[in-house]
Amino acid sequence: MAPLEASSGKTVRHRLNPGGDRKANSALYTVVISRLRHDPRTQAYMARRTAEGKSKKEIIRCLKRYVARELFAILTAARTSAPVVT
Repeated sequence: MAPLEASSGKTVRHRLNPGGDRKANSALYTVVISRLRHDPRTQAYMARRTAEGKSKKEIIRCLKRYVARELFAILTAARTSAPVVT
């Protein structure tokens, strides 16, 4: 799920590639919504970004990127530390 440029005019932003795995995008969205409801750090992030003038949609987009980065790091670390079975 590589980021794509989604800028228009003076706005500079990125979004996840829609040509990727739709189930993975759905899972990321579910994780983000769950974090917004239950995780105080994510709620504080939402409040801070809202005060900066970001829309809820833009904030969720940013959070999905953060979750994707976290998961990628976890998955690649697990892959490299797993024993090789022959």
